Amino acid sequence: MINIPHARYRSVTFLQRNEDRWACFLVTYSDSTGTWRGHLSFRQSGNEADATQVRTADIFLENSETEIHQKARGLGRPLLIALLESALYTSSQMIAETVPQLSGRFRSLLVENSLQIGGDWSGKPEPQEKSLETLHSLYSSYRLDQVAHFICLLDPSAFEEAVDEILGGQSIDFRSRDRMQFAMMVVDHIEHLLPLPDFESWTRDFLEHAEAYRSYAHTLHRKRQLP
Repeated sequence: MINIPHARYRSVTFLQRNEDRWACFLVTYSDSTGTWRGHLSFRQSGNEADATQVRTADIFLENSETEIHQKARGLGRPLLIALLESALYTSSQMIAETVPQLSGRFRSLLVENSLQIGGDWSGKPEPQEKSLETLHSLYSSYRLDQVAHFICLLDPSAFEEAVDEILGGQSIDFRSRDRMQFAMMVVDHIEHLLPLPDFESWTRDFLEHAEAYRSYAHTLHRKRQLP
């Protein structure tokens, strides 16, 4: 792994990419201002001496390490795989292939990730009781859905202009695979700006209006339409 002084490493999961198995780690550290930063590090399983190691940029920026852990927990396999691909691209500088516009592709990834976290409960009868862990998963899924919904409301070209502004004018090739790391920073920025409820407030409303949430998820996930 890439050595960062005083960095803390936490195992996240294992990912399968083609025939290769990758270990994913969350790396967190505090900078000189006391702000906590974090990135994902990926290590290919196999011969320890020859194992490939890649990492993302610092895609998490929070006031506490706990907040980064919570954000990382909300990343399902679709986004983790996409970030692994992005890190490999950045490391090897592969030739970029033509891909859909950033906004459309990222909306799809957010929906996939939301389904991965919360499960496809949108078309099923809602049980009367849910565990705290399940509620946390559905809450993370809900927050991603809100970001995806917001991006859907923007013109694709306007979204790309907003990304440039958020990232301070950095030049980004939206056709290349490394766009995912920058997009994660943008999603984090958007999530902070949206007036989203805290977990306790959301839970109370969810338990009182579960059918409305189920209908919303059904429309966004299954029909791929705006509710």
